Amino acid sequence: MDLSVKPQNFPGQEHWTTKSTGQGEVNLFLWEKRTPAPGSKGTILFVHGSSMASQPTFDLQVEGRPWSSAMDYFAGQGFDTWCMDVEGYGRSDKHRDMKASIADGADDLSCGSEYIMKTRGVDSLLVYGISSGALRAAAFAERHPERVARLVLDAMVWTGEGSPTLADRRKKLEQFKAANRRPIDRDFVWSIFNRDHPGTADDRTIDAFADAILALDDSVPTGTYVDMCQNLPLTDPAKLTMPTLVMRGEWDGIASMEDLLRFFAALPHPNKQFSVMQGISHASIQQKNYMTVYHILQSFFEQPEALYKG
Repeated sequence: MDLSVKPQNFPGQEHWTTKSTGQGEVNLFLWEKRTPAPGSKGTILFVHGSSMASQPTFDLQVEGRPWSSAMDYFAGQGFDTWCMDVEGYGRSDKHRDMKASIADGADDLSCGSEYIMKTRGVDSLLVYGISSGALRAAAFAERHPERVARLVLDAMVWTGEGSPTLADRRKKLEQFKAANRRPIDRDFVWSIFNRDHPGTADDRTIDAFADAILALDDSVPTGTYVDMCQNLPLTDPAKLTMPTLVMRGEWDGIASMEDLLRFFAALPHPNKQFSVMQGISHASIQQKNYMTVYHILQSFFEQPEALYKG
């Protein structure tokens, strides 16, 4: 973790690719920030969650908050970075009559990853997903293990057993099933940070996060909420055959520790890690302890390959 690199906002480049569906072509937005350093350490694909698009999550600029943008931080540390809006979010198409399920998001990651690999000539990606983005990332990794060099699952849930967040969310399941989209506003964004352990994020960052989210969306698809309320488990850990890191905030209510540890135990690759992040609830990158998140991620991404494998 080289903190001698001066925090800065690196230039970004927008990209577009398409997904073919039975209802025509869907345009998908991707955002790239490349490292200025000679020779990239790897290419990271960041995957967003249920209630916000990718740029507010991974490229959030907050004055006075050094390296507020995860993409800027990792570009400064020598990585090429990408994020994308899955269908129904942000700048990607929203015209189809659909709920945007976890499986739909995995379809989008398949298209997006193919575009990144062809455009930049890379063989595999370092994939990080947060919340329902972790479920999207895991589903994508099951389908295309050859494209995923390392997988990071942050704020994820496996079976949902023991999750207070999901127990509360299930009270509105019929409402989510009845509509393709649900409204979001500033109060909703604040609720993300207040539901588990208030005080883990500073007010200025939450407001900036809300500004960035609401500039792109005033509603988001219901598909991930429906999936997480009634269709878990959505991923089989035995099929995640790459090095995998599971990250959990100390106070995150989306999954119980026991649920995640059972998931972790079933991961087959010998290079697997489980990290609990002190003082963090759900939206880890927007927390006061966000540099802890970066440190854990960077250490995993830069871990040397094993010389002896038995």
